[in-house]
Amino acid sequence: MAKKEKHSDFITTGQVAVNRRATFDYAIEETFIAGLELKGTEVKSLRLGKASLTDTYGSFDDGELYIENLKIEEYANKGYEKHDANRKKKLLLTRHEINKIIGAMAKKGYSLIAKRLFFDNRGRAKLEIGLGKGKKLYDKRETIKQRDIERRLKEY
Repeated sequence: MAKKEKHSDFITTGQVAVNRRATFDYAIEETFIAGLELKGTEVKSLRLGKASLTDTYGSFDDGELYIENLKIEEYANKGYEKHDANRKKKLLLTRHEINKIIGAMAKKGYSLIAKRLFFDNRGRAKLEIGLGKGKKLYDKRETIKQRDIERRLKEY
């Protein structure tokens, strides 16, 4: 039998998951806050903090934006309802934002990357996505160097 979750374990507002590699691997030029089209068991699993943003990316199909490889574990007390952990999830944005993102993704080198998954003040699941280009190896070395310099300055 599945472990019964307490109400105090649920996340009502605040951060659920962060993709720390996003800013390291990509030069993010613009960010957007998007809603997600989720099933009920996915929301309950998110409220327990069981999500992973590693290797997530955005795609478009028929004028709509989707996020792929957003892993949301199955909810333990699901009953008869279940969901696929890696299914494509539709992003809820305005038509103007969707057209802007699709236009930029059509250019060479631009990608849509999930940066942060959180619940807003109204309790809705939101995804912070970034539009950017992949960094080259020398750009990543520069990022590491800058981070090291800032860390040394804080010590003194």
